[in-house]
Amino acid sequence: MEAVLLAFLGNLHFGEIMIIVLVILLLFGASKIPQLMRSMGSGISQFKKGIKEGEKDDQEEKKAEDAKKDEAKAGESEKK
Repeated sequence: MEAVLLAFLGNLHFGEIMIIVLVILLLFGASKIPQLMRSMGSGISQFKKGIKEGEKDDQEEKKAEDAKKDEAKAGESEKK
């Protein structure tokens, strides 16, 4: 998907990019664009934060599972 998007953006020339920027400026207005960019930036940072928290939770779960397996193995070896 990203390759298709990047290929599409690679075909845009300076004039086409300027037209897109002007259309966005006309649609949203000059005062709304900074707010829009701020919102996008905070959304991206929250997304990254969520990914990091998810990875941390996965690591903690894996450690807990490994500890349970080690305890089970230790219990089996004591019975023998």
